[in-house]
Parts: sequence; structure tokens; C-alpha cells
Amino acid sequence: MGIYFNPTNESFTQAKNSMIYVDKTELLEQLNLRLSTENKCIAVSHARRFGKSHAAGMIDAYYSLGCDSSNLFDNTKIAANADYKKYMNKYNVIHLDISSFWDFHKKDLIESIKERVYDDFKEIYAESLNYNKDIHVLLNEIYHKTTTPFVIIIDEWDCVIRNSDDKELVHGYLQFLHSLFKSEESKAFLALGYITGILPIKKIKDESALNNFREYTMLDSYPITPYYGFTEEEVKQLCQKYDMDFDSIKAWYNGYLINGLHMYNPNSVSEAIDRHAFASYWRNTSSFSSINTFITMNYAGLKDDIMTMLAGGKVMVDTRSFQNDLSDIHSKDDALTALIHLGYLGYDADRKSAYIPNYEVAEAFQMALKTGTWDEISKAISRCDELLMATIDGDETKVAEIIEQAHDTYTSVLKYNDENSLSCVLTMAYFTAPGYYNIVREMPAGKGFADFAFIPRLNAGFRPAIIVELKYNQSAETAIKQIKEKKYHGALSGYSDKILLVGINYNADGSDKKYHTCVIEEWRNS
Repeated sequence: MGIYFNPTNESFTQAKNSMIYVDKTELLEQLNLRLSTENKCIAVSHARRFGKSHAAGMIDAYYSLGCDSSNLFDNTKIAANADYKKYMNKYNVIHLDISSFWDFHKKDLIESIKERVYDDFKEIYAESLNYNKDIHVLLNEIYHKTTTPFVIIIDEWDCVIRNSDDKELVHGYLQFLHSLFKSEESKAFLALGYITGILPIKKIKDESALNNFREYTMLDSYPITPYYGFTEEEVKQLCQKYDMDFDSIKAWYNGYLINGLHMYNPNSVSEAIDRHAFASYWRNTSSFSSINTFITMNYAGLKDDIMTMLAGGKVMVDTRSFQNDLSDIHSKDDALTALIHLGYLGYDADRKSAYIPNYEVAEAFQMALKTGTWDEISKAISRCDELLMATIDGDETKVAEIIEQAHDTYTSVLKYNDENSLSCVLTMAYFTAPGYYNIVREMPAGKGFADFAFIPRLNAGFRPAIIVELKYNQSAETAIKQIKEKKYHGALSGYSDKILLVGINYNADGSDKKYHTCVIEEWRNS
């Protein structure tokens, strides 16, 4: 019917008609359990493009009196529920996207929202309502006229909180939300409240507008975790259907661990399948300047932790102190927690640790560092592609030179006095290689363990398989000899007819005036 009041099912129809559609309708079963209960208000705060707005459109289609969605849902997962039609298209629905109002109505936000909603009311109720009343009073009046309760959906609810320093405006906005979700009237007219945002709800002193909401975040969203983002099984099915390499998809877009489930960024997976190419699609939807904002903060240990994660490690983080406000960062833990909520870090709840979730996000960090203030690290990372090409071309001198620069850059952050530490630096030096290779450290092969095995994925193109052996205070030739003696290359016989054997040695005493030496040999399987 209207735009904001009792919307049609067009949004969900378009989603279902899209080339790539993943059925998340089982979320509606969870929402139905909450209808007209004390748990009827839920807040979903996930990173951008994780399916929050898609879910909002689905909720419109399912509950709104403004459409008939029986055919639309008949072939979906929720149709397996015997009672799924009990609630379908039986509710008055109000759906607001606050960001669309904020762009043009920063000064008269609440008045503008009311005006648009009241215009929709007038299409149905004409002048039978007193439009001088507050919105919650009108909703209660409509409820008593129709005995039909409301489902209220607010997308990007936190837009005002994130973007305004005007305390009076924020207070007025929160009072508006209070009237919709926690007023005495709402106890009667509200069947379900669903709000979405990027950050969890900020606890504002003396404000209680949203303290009755159950929150679901990037840290913990049980039991609705599978309904936002793509699960691993869903991605496998898409790869099979559209002939995409699952291992490459996994390296690029997997990594978010929420309630034990590995979740993928749905926007990026869909873009990769649509274009049949792997790239950092998600960073184009959300500015990565926020990475610089946080990683350049001079909190003790923050730089070390960022470098540890960039090298493939995890770091402990206490998420409890974060005030759910990007402008209210007071510690290293706050900065890391903010990056988790924004989707730039994953979170392992069992280990209470943060980490870089996948190659797409690693690239976002790479780009942010290039434009930031970590000049030396930026210069080193900018040579990663050059190092990979030099390795493939067999340019031993250049490989040693770039590894030397990596050593000089990272030595103040990563301890550098044994083979294990050399491995960490090598991980940073070959920072961009995971875009094309499955990189396995300490790969079991032959009679021992290779330090690095670069196994080409289907998107690797001309790039050959690579075995890297590291030595400390020995020689690069010794490393090559070990590869041959222990037949590490045999583990890659099925991957390529050309394998590069790379030996790298680090001399701690520098007696030969070169800390690093490199030998590269080509091996061809018969």
C-alpha cells in the first residue's frame, strides 16, 4: 500500500528474483516466537552488507497487510512450518530507513519521519484520525480501531547516534524511539520491534529508550546467527551451482566465526560469483578510513597486535569496555573491539581473541596502511607483489633484497632470532600471495616438514607451486638440499608440472655483509 506504512513485498520479490538468492526465511520462525511477548524487541548489529536490510525486506513481505505474499513464500524453508501462514500478512507494518531521512533532514528529522508516515496513514484513514497527535498515540488509536497490532522495522537506527554530536537532537530521537518501543501505548499496539545498525546499542546516561531490546552482534548472535551472512554449506552449494572454486572463495571471504559458525560476507561472495572473479568488493561499500583511525592510535601494544594479526596470528581482546561508540575509544581493547563490530576483524569467542578473517579484509588493511602514517610498514607491504613476481621469475638477488627490507621493517615488532620468527616475517613479506595460493606453514611432506608450501588455487593463473625452506645461520643452499633430500616437492606433484624450490637463510651475525641470501631452483615433475 504505502511506502512506510504497510509496504508491499517488492523488496523481497526482487531479492528472490536475483541470480544469487539464499533462503533465510527460517529467521521468521524465530520472530514468530517473539510476537507479542516480552522478547518482542530485537536489535541486530552486524557489519555492512551482512544481510540486515535483506532481512528487513523479507519481514515486510511476511507480515505486511499491504501485500499478499502467499505465493512468494510457498517454496521457501519457512513453508515447512505448519503454522507459517498463521502470521502472514496479518500485521500493520511500519518500515523506516533512518539513513535516507538523515541525508536530507538532519535539522527536522523526527518531524520529517512523522510527515511521511502520516501521509501514508491519510491514504487509508483520510481525516478520521487527528494528525496533530504524537505518533505513538496515533498508532494506539489505529490499533484500537482495527485490533491489528504493529510490526515496526527501523533500518540503520544508529545513523543518528553515529553521526551527530547534537545532544538535543539525539535526545529527541531517542524519545521518539521510546514512544514506539517502550511507551505505555506500545505495550498494546506493538507486536514486534526489529531494528538494525552497525554498532550495538550505546548505553546513554539517563536514556532508557532501547534497554528492552535483545541484542545480536558480531560477537554473539545466537540463535539467529545462520540468518545473516552466508554459512559455509550455503557457499559450497553456490560454488557448485556457478562453477566457482570453493577454496578460493574460502580464502577471500571466509573467516567470521560467530557462535561456532564460519560466516562469509554475502555481498562479496555474490559479487565474486556474478563477476566470476575474486577481488575486494566489500571495501568499496564501506570506507576503510576507519581502519586508519584506530590502528594509528597510540595505545600501548596496539601496533604490535596489528602486526601479529597481519602475520596470521591472534591477539587477546577484552570486548567489555567498548562503549559502542566510534568516537569514544579509550584503549587498545576499544579500538580492536570497534574493528570487530565493523567487520575488519574476526572474533574467536573461545579464545577471546581477534584476528584478520580473510584475504579480502587483509587487502583492506594493506590499502589503509598505504594511505596512513605507518610509512615503513607501508613501503614494505607495497613490495609484496614485487616479491612474489621476483620469486616466480627466479630473481634471487631481488628476493633477498625485499626480504631484507621486510626484516628491517618488522624487526622492531616481531622478534627475529630463529626460524619461527623468520616464518612470521616471511608471512608479512608474501602478504598478497594468499590471493592466489593456499599457503600452508609446516606442511607435512616426504620425510619432514616444509616451512612454507604455496599451493596454487584455480585462480592462480600462471603462478607455479612453491616450496620455501628457511634456515637460520646456515645457508640457502642447505635449505635447497633439505627440500630435495626430504622430497617436500613430492607433496605437490598433483598441483603443477612446475615447482619452485626456494631456500632462504638469515645470518644473524651479518659476517658476510648480507643478512639474507636466497637460492631458487626449478623442479619439474615427470
